Amino acid sequence: MLTKVIFASCLVFWINYFAVILAEDPNMTRALELMSEVPLIDGHNDLPWQFRKKFNNELNKVDLHTLETTHTNIPKIKQGRLGAQFWSAYVPCETQDKDAVRQTLEQIDVVHRMCQKYPETFMFATSSKDIMDAFSMNKTASLIGVEGGHSIDSSLGTLRMMYQLGVRYLTLTHSCNTPWADNWLVDTGSEPSQHNGLSPFGKQLIVEMNRLGMLIDLAHVTVTVMNQVLDMSEAPVIFSHSSAYSICPHKRNVPDDVLRRVNETRGIVMVNFYNDYVTCSKTAKLKDVADHFDHIKKVAGASIIGFGGDYDGVTRVPEGLEDVSKVPGLVAELLRRGWTDEEVKAALGNNLLRVLAEVEKVRDSLKAKTPDDVPIPYDEVKNPCRTSIGYANTGDLHSLSTLVILLAAALQACVTA
Repeated sequence: MLTKVIFASCLVFWINYFAVILAEDPNMTRALELMSEVPLIDGHNDLPWQFRKKFNNELNKVDLHTLETTHTNIPKIKQGRLGAQFWSAYVPCETQDKDAVRQTLEQIDVVHRMCQKYPETFMFATSSKDIMDAFSMNKTASLIGVEGGHSIDSSLGTLRMMYQLGVRYLTLTHSCNTPWADNWLVDTGSEPSQHNGLSPFGKQLIVEMNRLGMLIDLAHVTVTVMNQVLDMSEAPVIFSHSSAYSICPHKRNVPDDVLRRVNETRGIVMVNFYNDYVTCSKTAKLKDVADHFDHIKKVAGASIIGFGGDYDGVTRVPEGLEDVSKVPGLVAELLRRGWTDEEVKAALGNNLLRVLAEVEKVRDSLKAKTPDDVPIPYDEVKNPCRTSIGYANTGDLHSLSTLVILLAAALQACVTA
């Protein structure tokens, strides 16, 4: 009798065991395996802005282990296997010509302090090597991207200082024109073009970003700016949080001809999860985001794709991608759709690591080049909050320097054409 009981118990155990095995999603299992081999690198997360809005950057009032009013906290980061994150140092366009630089510096500071407060989770990072070092220690590499050219107040010196503080990309515009670049709203017709893309100073800025080794982020700019930068940048560019225009014809997304140019110039488009950019409606599902991945791969190859969730910067995210913990489900969906292991690993992090390494290589090749110290013409930035100190008798020199910059850009375009 005892033998029969033992046999029956064993039978029940093995039936339950195999039921669990069969119930497991092999694609999710493989997704998690791949995410243990290559870091998931996300191009854009606005958690620092939530610190500003909810707590006025008083991190002593925040516990990221228990914070539940955001898309992002430490348990969600761990569950989502987030290997590296570009945290957005964003301040609104209303700060332009006012206190944009101060507020941006405070956002940079809050990212540094977040890493200092939670050293067991975050490691501040500024390079491709740092990302892999953090990954080897099971920490989330934390990089900074400044979202919006208004944050530098048309100053190359400010750009350089932000780089020294760890900023590794600048989104050229947000949702307003700067004195040197047009933003995406120009393409909607709701705002006039002020520069036909980039002004002469805007082109100086691109050259200086190449010299510094700062990623040029083309999310939020017009198609004209996209093409101008692709023509002149010596380094690959990124779209930190943009999707495919052919799937959702929103002007924040990237048209197919630009996708192909990103492939030709070895850049990356990091897919945004905001419903309005995914389906051009208020609702979306995980599969709709995967459609953008599929389309970009079909048009320009898996080598230009990345993840750019835009968590904590948007109000609507897809069903199945409610917060940062859910991203492995998207990776599993790509595998379910026939993506190879190598394609998935490219999108997870290898593409961004390659782009960042190539930007660093261009920087190193330009070490002998001196910093550009020619300021934007005062007439282009004159406003009641700005003084003209230092501008006396520099107009002729600036015009000559600008001419040299434009001639160099024209020659570069001819070489690459």
